[in-house]
Amino acid sequence: MDAIISRQDAETGGFSNTKFDAGWQISFEADLKAPRAAEARVASYPPRSLIVDEGDETTNVYEVVEGGVLLFKLLPDGRRQIIEVLGVGDVFGLAPNGVSDVGAETLTKARVAIYEKRRVDEDTALRDRIFSRLRAQLCALHDHALLLGRKSAQERVATFIMRLVPGRGGHACSGPLGGCDETHVDLAMTRQEIADYLGLTIETVSRAFSALRRAGTIAYDRQDRVAIPSVCQLCRLTGSH
Repeated sequence: MDAIISRQDAETGGFSNTKFDAGWQISFEADLKAPRAAEARVASYPPRSLIVDEGDETTNVYEVVEGGVLLFKLLPDGRRQIIEVLGVGDVFGLAPNGVSDVGAETLTKARVAIYEKRRVDEDTALRDRIFSRLRAQLCALHDHALLLGRKSAQERVATFIMRLVPGRGGHACSGPLGGCDETHVDLAMTRQEIADYLGLTIETVSRAFSALRRAGTIAYDRQDRVAIPSVCQLCRLTGSH
């Protein structure tokens, strides 16, 4: 595979893109310009509401219009693994046998467009748009598999935070703009949810956040919101550089 040529940022003197990264990011803000089929039914859900449970019969395809959705699986003893964190534009519900293989729960207040699978099959433009998004989500799952299998706890937490920074990270990252590399992000997820997503214990997640704070890589505005003085500094800790 050809390496992606690094770009040097004149003001930082050390900016470089990752060699391989899907560039997947999470956005919970509604995209008013996004195309949507006129026949779609849009349902609103409060935070932490179950949309579909693992094992439920499903005849619909779902598209996140606003907010965030968690896809998860449970073991018989109650242990949970969050499989995907979905944001605006992401889709779910395409089970091969009409039975949902995952549970879907809203992370924040959310609006979800619901399409009948029959309608998706009949509408070429809708089908192409949904499958295009699914291809991007599949690439993101490749990155997440790498994270779970090879990254350290600090790299996992740094990667998670970077996914929340708009327009940064991945091979298409433009680097800092206008000489300012500071930003703020809302985490939205609890420490336990982050642990369930990153394959860590809640204690390990808390220690990783504390280490990043002591190093000056992040600062807390409040429990669920962090300030990032230098996005490039945080990105270098993801293990993808």
